[in-house]
Amino acid sequence: MTSILSVLDQSPISEGSTGGDALRNSIDLAQLAESVGYRRYWVAEHHATPMLASPSPEALIGPIAALTKHIRVGSGGVMLPHYSPLKVAETFSMLAGLFPGRIDLGIGRAAGTDPLATFALQRDRRQAAPDDFPEQLVELRGYLEGSLAEEHPFARVAKLPGEPEAPGIWLLGSSPQSAIWAGELGLPYVFADFINSEGAHIATLYRERFTPTARVPEPRVMVATWALCADTQEEAERLATSSRMALALLRTTGRMIPVPTVETATRFLREPTGALPIARRRRMTLGTKPMVRDGLEAIARDYGAEEMMIVTITHSHEARKKSYRLIAEAFELGQPVEGRQKGA
Repeated sequence: MTSILSVLDQSPISEGSTGGDALRNSIDLAQLAESVGYRRYWVAEHHATPMLASPSPEALIGPIAALTKHIRVGSGGVMLPHYSPLKVAETFSMLAGLFPGRIDLGIGRAAGTDPLATFALQRDRRQAAPDDFPEQLVELRGYLEGSLAEEHPFARVAKLPGEPEAPGIWLLGSSPQSAIWAGELGLPYVFADFINSEGAHIATLYRERFTPTARVPEPRVMVATWALCADTQEEAERLATSSRMALALLRTTGRMIPVPTVETATRFLREPTGALPIARRRRMTLGTKPMVRDGLEAIARDYGAEEMMIVTITHSHEARKKSYRLIAEAFELGQPVEGRQKGA
């Protein structure tokens, strides 16, 4: 049975609340996650949306790490194409220096927003930014792992403030290309099942392409998936309507809205315009403790995953907290262990 569970928090903004409320909820949820035994707490990066409140994971990682004691805290992920690799390395080196052995740097290639916001994020807007993610990733690792060659043009500026501490690096993805990069570079891989639920063969591809390194001698797969747990199946289905409405609107109109109330979502999903996307909804593991445990274990087996990262969005913050608490009970996570192996 999978015994390592973690949390991926997208900092959802519920209808009737503010972004500040959502960010404070993230801190509150992180403290709960630590208390019931989750391994990691990662925060996502999304830009220019009324639904998700965290465009800057590094700005939220610090407060969460400061208000917890043991849980690993990280990004899920930093969308590297928006940034200078040196700036990302310096930022996460600082965090690693402040919170030794507790910081993860999950790296993604996606924009985390629409094309207009992507362009607005660029410093140089005379032309589109180059598609050089593999080169960015190699440079970032060079800074964090001290592996830049002496002849590298930036070798002289590679001294980082948090040394000798460094974050654990993970590559995020939902496509074969991300699996190939992670495997060939010898990085741990996180597959976004909550985006693409047909990814088991991609995890296999990662293992086939994996090149061992001193830091990561064996392939490591974590799968991020959507789950919601409640006292009854009916209650879980009811709570899930909020997320389903938001995803249905995103899929059919491209529009993101604050997470709607259960009442609003139930009305919407009963309408003809809301019914069609339900048949094509993303995988949602929901129900009672035994049902969710069985569903998550099946997903872990499909991917051969050593660890699972749970994504949950509800309108009610208390319902979201309860879901994570129930899942922890279902897997008998127990109390967190202090002093886990760095990068673990």
